Amino acid sequence: MPLWAAFGDSISIPIFNTKSFAITNKNRRGRLFCSTVAVSDSDDKKSRVVYESLRVLEWDKLCHSVSSFARTSLGREATLTQLWSINQTYQDSLRLLDETNAAIEMQKHGSCSLDLTGVDLSLVKSAIREVRRASPLRPNEALAVVALLQFSETLQLSLRAAIKEDADLYIRFMPLTQMIMQLFVNRSLIKSIMQVVDEDGSIKDSASPALKQSRGQVQMLERKLYQLMDMLIRNENNESLFLEVSSIHGRLCIRTGADQLSFKGLLLSSSSGIGSVIEPLSAVPLNDELQQARASVTKAEEDVLLALTEKMQVDLDEIEKMLNGIIQLDVVNARATYSLSFGGTSPNIFLPQDMKRSLTHEPVTSKVSSSEREWTIYLPKAYHPLLLQQHKQKTQQAWKDLESANTELRRRKLYGGNAARKGEKDTNLSPSEMQVSALELAHPVPIDIFIARKTRVLVITGPNTGGKTICLKTVGLAVMMAKSGLHILSSEYAKVPWFDSVFADIGDEQSLSQSLSTFSGHLKQIG
Repeated sequence: MPLWAAFGDSISIPIFNTKSFAITNKNRRGRLFCSTVAVSDSDDKKSRVVYESLRVLEWDKLCHSVSSFARTSLGREATLTQLWSINQTYQDSLRLLDETNAAIEMQKHGSCSLDLTGVDLSLVKSAIREVRRASPLRPNEALAVVALLQFSETLQLSLRAAIKEDADLYIRFMPLTQMIMQLFVNRSLIKSIMQVVDEDGSIKDSASPALKQSRGQVQMLERKLYQLMDMLIRNENNESLFLEVSSIHGRLCIRTGADQLSFKGLLLSSSSGIGSVIEPLSAVPLNDELQQARASVTKAEEDVLLALTEKMQVDLDEIEKMLNGIIQLDVVNARATYSLSFGGTSPNIFLPQDMKRSLTHEPVTSKVSSSEREWTIYLPKAYHPLLLQQHKQKTQQAWKDLESANTELRRRKLYGGNAARKGEKDTNLSPSEMQVSALELAHPVPIDIFIARKTRVLVITGPNTGGKTICLKTVGLAVMMAKSGLHILSSEYAKVPWFDSVFADIGDEQSLSQSLSTFSGHLKQIG
């Protein structure tokens, strides 16, 4: 396998091996080189090297940025897992890009919302776990299942309505069309849950005759106990006594600061340590009945929830499949939202050894000139994604600061009258306005990276802090983004090869203690 090297303050990028793409930078005087290396070690060692290479490229930061666009915690976890997968095939990458493109089409059309803000997928996952163990569902878990089923049904209805108006959307939204239509919606389960669980998470009295009877018994006994306590308190002759009804471990008692009372009772411990708590002897039988009635309520509620568990068990596999499908939709939507947020372009990816494939997969509607078809890598006006993200965040914060300054000035003028000086606007807004203007002028500069098919090695030269590493990382991240189903942050049509692995070694790995030259140190680092 060939190696390439360059001398001076430079970076070299090899072109190209299907199995691996290695990029190396030694940012000091001396040699900088880059090599394409065939990996013959064990898969575990290869994985460690690949993950370390991705860390060097700051792929982890990009992954967290993309995952932040997911609407659910499970969606964010799944997004990170998918982006960190290093075992995708070329066909996997094409499928991921198709999904992202379809989600972008959906967002632009606006007819099918993938907003999962009101759906708690973690509770649904918990519900599935409880049902598998044949344990009673909790009311909030049951409501979460209903929310998921209703979301899926609404999504399907919206998609069908959109396709009915425009049949072409069926193809434009593929493969998401198929994913959404395959979601399982059990309307019978929705009805069963809503019949017994209220919107606030409480179980309805009408859920079962036993529950209704037990709750009625509890209410009757509580009413009798409060009447008894009220009578005992009113019968006390000393009006200066402080007496109040209190509940201790579910038993109604009287709290008092007096040492002696006219009625007999049991002295109970006070959790606060202030005063005495007395359970009147006349209240003991009623309290015993109340405890039994409450236990009956608990048992009746468990029976109701256990019945829901049994109904959910019938289609549990389909419900779990639907949950996983919705999580996957959240992941796809996160990739699409990220791409839209930063103005990405869907890349054309191809296998380097099959150059004809790059022609057959180019979009029919794209305006690709014949000269552009001669490039192995074609990245016009490409941005480093982390630099663009950082600039966007700073700009958004600057606009917020400016709006806050405007609001404060309006408040002072409103309440200060003539106290607002003529030059106050300049004094208060000038720093914020200057910050916004400075950030708008300091927009990250895109780079053009065009590598012809016959090019075997590309050398980038320049002084320190000249942007060589940024250029190198931009290429590495662009390749990984395309492989992972993300749009490349390029303002125009982009084309990159697909690689099984991406290796990066940025920094001086010379090791005198191990008798390694800088060149050998770099080779050792990447495998």
